Amino acid sequence: MEPIYLYLAMLFWFVVIIVLSEYSRRELGSGVDEFVLAGRDLGGFVSAMTYSATTFSSFMMVGLVGLTYSGGVAAVGFEMTYIVFTVLLLIVFAPRFWSASRVYGVITPPELLSERYGFNAGVVSAVICLVMLIPYMAIQMMGVGFLLEGMTGGSIPYMHGVYLVGLLSIAVTVWAGMRSVALTDALQAIVMLVSALILLLYVFYVFFGSPGGFINTISVENPGLLGITWDFNMFVGLTLPWAFFALTNPQVSQRMFVSRDVVSLKRMVIYFALFGFIYTIISTLLGLSAANLIPGLEDPDNAMPVLLTMVPEVLGLVVFLGIFAASVSTLGSVLLTLSSIGGRDLVSQDISSRKEVLLNRGIILLLVAACIVFASMRLDLIAVLASAASAGLLVMAPTIVGAFFWKKATRQAATISMAIPGIIVITLYALNLEPLGWWPAVWGLITATALYIIISLTTESNGDGEQFINEIQREMDKNGF
Repeated sequence: MEPIYLYLAMLFWFVVIIVLSEYSRRELGSGVDEFVLAGRDLGGFVSAMTYSATTFSSFMMVGLVGLTYSGGVAAVGFEMTYIVFTVLLLIVFAPRFWSASRVYGVITPPELLSERYGFNAGVVSAVICLVMLIPYMAIQMMGVGFLLEGMTGGSIPYMHGVYLVGLLSIAVTVWAGMRSVALTDALQAIVMLVSALILLLYVFYVFFGSPGGFINTISVENPGLLGITWDFNMFVGLTLPWAFFALTNPQVSQRMFVSRDVVSLKRMVIYFALFGFIYTIISTLLGLSAANLIPGLEDPDNAMPVLLTMVPEVLGLVVFLGIFAASVSTLGSVLLTLSSIGGRDLVSQDISSRKEVLLNRGIILLLVAACIVFASMRLDLIAVLASAASAGLLVMAPTIVGAFFWKKATRQAATISMAIPGIIVITLYALNLEPLGWWPAVWGLITATALYIIISLTTESNGDGEQFINEIQREMDKNGF
């Protein structure tokens, strides 16, 4: 594809996003609560779309397509496990997160842990979020970089895509905070889903004759892709971090704070479930199609870029915009969340609200610079990188679950059970170690759970847990949960 077409498409999208961001800025109120959470006043549809766009990044149309290309239908099980667990976790925890945000006025997930366990637990959680999510943010830049490079045969350098995604994400987040992020996410989620569906239908009918022809071709020519090609340890290692994604990744758990009311929160869960199921099926079917049409690729992450060179340029541009939109929306959401964590949980909370918003904007610029450095390393396999980042965040799962259900859990248990397993996970990934054949995520969760339980049973609780849980329950009862 001619590079000029892609540059024009990105310029068009840039203008659209800027217009929406300016519209959002005019609705923006004052204060950090308004900047980070849109005043906790988003409706059900917008809440669901910003949740979906934040969750389903370029990983889906680049990483998951590549994972399916190389591993077959096992990737479907991996992603469907995530969808099912996320919906179940949202049903249980979304009312509790939402109620906690009303009772305590918390802005960030680490701040919620500070309310339950004390300041140190919040700081440890904040540090883990910052360390683990820089690679995850870089993945969004990498997805577009790989795509542009592949679609143009290298005429558009990989780093151009990295810079462009970073620039647009800065514009979205700094301009009007959550209001611009949420509104642009809603549009970008629709573009992501519609463009992917159009591509799938084109591939089915042009290259295979029909959906039935696709099934017959795959069954005859690539039956191996329809079997289980992953060993159990690999499946658990990749899937486990994603199963708890809704709780441990702050950019999505923070979305449980923003709904206007109970009805909006429930609609968010329902709409997300529908969006996630459809988008997952589309992405995996495209991966299977690519495996049949373009076999033998050395890098599975190039499956989508190469596939887009086989379709009409207009369709390729539309799909590219969908992937570009997914990257921008996810990166923008994570930037906003991490900037609020840095400003609220790691810097003095005594500063004025206006200064905190300025601090958040400064942190966004620093984070983008760090992500560009990481993306320039061009590490392989986006899906594995995403799970590695989530594996580090997984160590917070016992502490988060216990915050709402175990009154006797102690401050010491929360702090230590996040810090030590976090170091273990980073070390295992850095040294490429899998003790007894199990991935770092498994060891991280095991050690975090064991430490959380043992230390809670051997240290004295000050009663904060009972008060916290009782107040959350009263708020839930008041709102009809």
